[in-house]
Amino acid sequence: MDTWKFYDITHREHEICNPTSDAKLAQLVKLLRLPNNAQVADIACGKGLFLMRMAEAYEIRGTGIDISPFFIAAAQQRFQTQAPAADITFQQIDGADFKPDQHSLDLASCLGASWIFGGHANTLAALTSMVKLGGWVIVGEPFWKQEPTQEYLAACGCRREDFGSFSSNAEAGEKLGLELVHTFASNQDDWDTYEGLQWYATSEYARAHPDAPDLAEVPQRVNQGRTAYLRWGRDTLGWAIYLFRVRSAT
Repeated sequence: MDTWKFYDITHREHEICNPTSDAKLAQLVKLLRLPNNAQVADIACGKGLFLMRMAEAYEIRGTGIDISPFFIAAAQQRFQTQAPAADITFQQIDGADFKPDQHSLDLASCLGASWIFGGHANTLAALTSMVKLGGWVIVGEPFWKQEPTQEYLAACGCRREDFGSFSSNAEAGEKLGLELVHTFASNQDDWDTYEGLQWYATSEYARAHPDAPDLAEVPQRVNQGRTAYLRWGRDTLGWAIYLFRVRSAT
């Protein structure tokens, strides 16, 4: 089935489409202290909650980028309903095709979609090229909490080299000359909420659409993911948001 329809079905109960909490997101936004009319871009913006929180706290000019037509529609609806006066626009494009002027933004983020740029280090490099000196580069990235078993890698369709450690994710930014100023690591409750809402949404979809042609595929994929999470992933895979500042010229 269409990839973005699958994620629309499995993430219908999610406000935040990654394993973090609204409290952590609020703390992150509080630390940004953005200037008036700050130009920000959130790549793979999902349903737009991070942009929403920034728009509530600061006078920003923002762009939300996502390839999913479902998430873009949800983000637009959120702003039309909750913040119609906010200076936020959305583009339904591949994030790799978003090309702002170099070093023109006060903040660029990509939370949980480093595949867009071909991995974590490439994501950091791409975002850094967009941001002014003294601005913010924010990424969300998985990491191995312990060495993954071959059984888990096979079950989740991952490779060992797909992710690094918590510290190597931080070091990747420092190698580019970025200053790491904070991290927000997801705890077990964050992960259980993120995973559990997918199971719940899938169950509700099946109940509401008993004759849907894709009914067999969605629960099958979700059930496989649930088994992998409960058996191995819960103890093996972590996730964190890394807050970097582009070092000012000295």
